[in-house]
Amino acid sequence: MNKLIILAVLLVTLYGCGSSKSVLSADKEVIKTTIDLVNVNNDRVKVTVDPGLFSKKSISFFIPKTVPGTYSEDNYGKYIEDFKAYDYNGRELKFTTVGVNEWNISDASELDKVVYYVTDTYDSEYEQNDPVFSPAGTNILKGKNFLLNLHGFVGYFEELKQVPYELSVSSPVDLVPATSLVKKQSEANDTTDIFLASRYFEVVDNPILYAKANTASFAVNDITINLSIYSPNSLYDAADLKPSMESMMRAQKAFLGDIDGTKEYNILLYLSTLDENDASGFGALEHHTSTVVVMPEQMPKSVLEKAMIDVVSHEFFHIVTPLNVHSKEIQYFDYNDPKMSEHLWMYEGTTEYFAHLFQIQQGLINEPEFYKRIVDKINNSKSFDDVMSFTTMSKNVLDDPYKANYGNVYEKGALLNMTLDIRLRELSDGEKGVLWLMKELSKKYDNDTPFDDTEIIDEIVDMTYPEIKSFFDTYVIGTTALDYDEILASVGLKTADIQEPSGYFINGEIPFIDIDQANEDAIIIRKGIELNTFFTNLGAQGGDTIKSIDGIPISLESIRTIIGQSLWWSADREITMVVQRGEEELVLEGKVGNPTLKVTTIVPIDEMENTPQSQLRKYWLKS
Repeated sequence: MNKLIILAVLLVTLYGCGSSKSVLSADKEVIKTTIDLVNVNNDRVKVTVDPGLFSKKSISFFIPKTVPGTYSEDNYGKYIEDFKAYDYNGRELKFTTVGVNEWNISDASELDKVVYYVTDTYDSEYEQNDPVFSPAGTNILKGKNFLLNLHGFVGYFEELKQVPYELSVSSPVDLVPATSLVKKQSEANDTTDIFLASRYFEVVDNPILYAKANTASFAVNDITINLSIYSPNSLYDAADLKPSMESMMRAQKAFLGDIDGTKEYNILLYLSTLDENDASGFGALEHHTSTVVVMPEQMPKSVLEKAMIDVVSHEFFHIVTPLNVHSKEIQYFDYNDPKMSEHLWMYEGTTEYFAHLFQIQQGLINEPEFYKRIVDKINNSKSFDDVMSFTTMSKNVLDDPYKANYGNVYEKGALLNMTLDIRLRELSDGEKGVLWLMKELSKKYDNDTPFDDTEIIDEIVDMTYPEIKSFFDTYVIGTTALDYDEILASVGLKTADIQEPSGYFINGEIPFIDIDQANEDAIIIRKGIELNTFFTNLGAQGGDTIKSIDGIPISLESIRTIIGQSLWWSADREITMVVQRGEEELVLEGKVGNPTLKVTTIVPIDEMENTPQSQLRKYWLKS
């Protein structure tokens, strides 16, 4: 899972899982749910679910195990406490707990309601080895904030996922909800909001952020975008981020053209304090008409804006796939026994590729920045199994060894789409690319019409060119690594090593030094990274412990002072650095110089502008 970009997708048709009338009486075809955000005790929220009358003898109530898009088994039932079932006289009914996420009630015909308490996931993130990813998690902070990813609060009865829900949420008067759920205004008041959902999918698909009012709205063509922020220390106002979000969304709409998946889109931004009981997984979770984004509140504005552009643009592009173009595995998703699709190369790879391609095509970034992102993805992809079949990994992503390679959908998945895009442009004389392909697929497949997992690649080949079959067989289904030199050469580019200026101890946000994990009072030079000329010219190596600089003993406190002073060092300044290397203490001396760092970048093979390769590059980056 990419910890900056994590997305959830869930599509279920009204009749896909069968009618519910055989188990629910006709006089009350609505599931009424109440969530009490006022009377919160011990960081627990009370939830009541009233399903109406049953004709079955027994029924099971479920809380989801898996939320599509996170591609992990999170077992939200772990956060349910004091589950009880009541009959119409208020007496407790017997039930059996089945596993973590299921409660079976044997006297279902007597059942009036189930009642339980929910604890939030944020409080336990630091305690768990594999915590719920924060944008898919829940937060309960009495009187201040409630992040309701509703799959963590509201469950479903078997066979009743297609029955409408009415959610009644009572909350403190000074907290306002931000959500895409339809609100039943006529029955709402200052302390209670009533929301309507046509089926359980709509409940899960529409998170709610309760916080003090901090919103900004703007329109892009016929789409209204609402930005709502929870900033615990009031460091950010929604108005601060509105200009960058509006510029980004306008560029996205221009890139997509006539693709239009929603009339309203809500961005719910939760800013974490980074405290022990707060969110620690940063990125986003995607929904049809909204996204939940979690970021550190301490981020400088410029860094937060850049992260938001990359993350939210990825989420919004999901209106193309899989919200429109998707397989039956997604259309008929089972929350507690999921069958995964083979096509993460499309759902996540295409979306991540678009999140960067639109920025170069719409002028938000320049070519060197775009190339840097491509190089980063090439390097990042090498930390995964580069010869693992992408379709096999996707189909088995919940299991070992495949789940450890999920993050590659954002790295190699994007590069697979880049390769496909360039190949389509080449075969069509610049006319067709991956965006064209997704538009064509969306004419056939939409919210209610899924494709067959085993047939979609052959359909794509039929829509395009026979040569595309070789691409899928070799690189997506097959186990052959991409040849990036060949791919780049086809558009007149190559990789090259260049020297770029860097700081002495830090390059941008990447430090060359770190605290020694075995001794927190010691500062070491980092291993396994390219060092700048400041360290290499002195003869320092990764793993060296810095004992002193110019006679000053080095600690966390003193190195901070020296880093600050280094901003004003002149190139001819002499320095003496004492380091410990194994059992040996070494004295390193020399001039600090003007440090540079070797980086790999992408550059044109030649400067000629009218070659077939340079023309193909223009089609790729500018069309």
